[in-house]
Amino acid sequence: MGFIVLGVVLIAYGLFCVLVGLFKFPAAVWNMAKIEGFKKILGVIGTQIFLTVWGGAALAGGIVILIKNIPQ
Repeated sequence: MGFIVLGVVLIAYGLFCVLVGLFKFPAAVWNMAKIEGFKKILGVIGTQIFLTVWGGAALAGGIVILIKNIPQ
């Protein structure tokens, strides 16, 4: 049961990161101090790529966890 919850949380987190990375939405998250730090180090495009790749990895991990732990 715990792994199913982890998989769902990872999928939700991954979708949120991809949303922020690709569309800079919501603006409140895109303008957070932590993201501003990433933008100073990586640039705007680098930050978008980083967030999108990180979100994709979380999404893939969540899907794998769900596939391996769904009761049959």
